[in-house]
Amino acid sequence: MDANMTIEGLKYMVLGMTTVFLFLILLIYILKLQAKLLTKFFPTKSAGVTSVPPVAAASGEEEEEIIAVITAAITEYKKG
Repeated sequence: MDANMTIEGLKYMVLGMTTVFLFLILLIYILKLQAKLLTKFFPTKSAGVTSVPPVAAASGEEEEEIIAVITAAITEYKKG
């Protein structure tokens, strides 16, 4: 009787795992089909390439001022 229940349990386990596996495979193919259909009916429009103007390098005085401001901000943050 105990061996019979073990075999039945294994059968149901295999059946359940097979069902889940097949469902996941089906889901993958449905998502791939959906992606193809969406790109077919709603193609993405490529944005034009825009160039960013170069930023001028800071002079020595500006760099020192920036460093001082950052240091002051960190000090205030650490004070609480």
